[in-house]
Amino acid sequence: MRDPVRLNPIAPTVERARAFFRSDVTRPYEFRRDRLRALEASIRAHEADVFEALRADLGKSIYEAYPAEVGLVYVDLKHALKHLKDWMKPVARRLPMTFWPGTGQQRPEPLGTALIIGPWNYPFQLATSPLVGAIASGCNVVLKPSELSPATAAVIEKVMRHAFGDDGYVTVVHGGPETSQQLLAETWDVIFFTGSTRVGQLVMEAASKHLTPVILELGGKSPCLVDADADLETTARRIMWGKTYNAGQTCIAPDYALVHQDVKQRFVDACQQAVRGFYGDDPKASRDYGRIISARHLQRLSTLLQGGRVAFGGRVDEAQKYFEPTLLVDVDLKAPVMTEEIFGPILPVVDVASMDEAIAFVRDRPKPLALYAFTSSPTTADRVLEKTSSGGAVVNDVVIHIASGMPFGGVGPSGMGAYHGKASFDAFTHTKTVVKKPWALDLKVRYPPYQVPVSVFRKLLG
Repeated sequence: MRDPVRLNPIAPTVERARAFFRSDVTRPYEFRRDRLRALEASIRAHEADVFEALRADLGKSIYEAYPAEVGLVYVDLKHALKHLKDWMKPVARRLPMTFWPGTGQQRPEPLGTALIIGPWNYPFQLATSPLVGAIASGCNVVLKPSELSPATAAVIEKVMRHAFGDDGYVTVVHGGPETSQQLLAETWDVIFFTGSTRVGQLVMEAASKHLTPVILELGGKSPCLVDADADLETTARRIMWGKTYNAGQTCIAPDYALVHQDVKQRFVDACQQAVRGFYGDDPKASRDYGRIISARHLQRLSTLLQGGRVAFGGRVDEAQKYFEPTLLVDVDLKAPVMTEEIFGPILPVVDVASMDEAIAFVRDRPKPLALYAFTSSPTTADRVLEKTSSGGAVVNDVVIHIASGMPFGGVGPSGMGAYHGKASFDAFTHTKTVVKKPWALDLKVRYPPYQVPVSVFRKLLG
């Protein structure tokens, strides 16, 4: 018989983590509180390293790196520390009369040892924010950062070792797809994955072999629906901000715009003006504009330009991994730019005759992670929200809902499960139903041979 450890070199790391959880040290409130504080202290001590790594991996300026990568984690930590004691409390539930005497209770308990697989686009925040929920819930974690952002991955390990040591509580594992496959071959109590829909399918397939619960934060093509009555200057500015933030490498970035035909050209002009206002005539020279993660992704984006006519932008510098903010018009709806998630600073603009046509367009396609409606009419906005399905939605803005403190997650092909705020605690928690009965009043009518008329049960149970 072959040694399973030799078959999977990651197995000893996983078993060490599982042994740590079985020690039960993660369960008390004080342990969780102290570890959350330790994580915050370690991040603050290594902030400069985090910003330097993000600049190296993605060309991020501190003006994007602080709010989107570090600031959001601080918000999650502050919220968890404030509410953790209440989240951990069992909740009493009144039992139906047929169970009297007795007490009911819903008791939150940690799922166990968690696997968190982070992405490369927000490599620090999207690895660390889920960790906050895992710590708060009483889980321990094996954390795999993305190999495509190696500088940030190295800093993540530094932060975690400084905060927690190396005893199996939080273990950082580095590597590429082969390492991910080895991790997914193991048995986990919960898996948290952020990435593409395609890889999410592989994660869910692997998890299904062990019936492991998963939280999948995926993506998709998040649309902007722009009505004729929208404030076009503000609309264009907000859409292009969301589209060019992190060079468009954001899971909830506006992916394409459905614009009322009467204002399409004005919208295109306003978008170009907005980009110039952000980054000047040459965004490549701006300290505030990021870079594409790799040459392979840059080439993929260049190929997508074939799906329409460039209204502005489109310039590429392979040596600097630079892709200019770009608008496409006269778009082929069957081209990859309209069927695949773009994940870059390209915005296809499609004209529609009405918002009803835009709604139908969205409904004919897979459910997106986010949807953005721009209109001056509350009635129109409500109609869009009621007739479409998406992980989240924003009226007259983009992206900001991820920092709202409310649950964030997808639906259907854009993901399952949610996190941020209490949702992060819930993601790694099992709520166990507990009923306690005294020895007294053990009525014989519940046992065979049954002699109570069925009419009694009908009266009691309806």
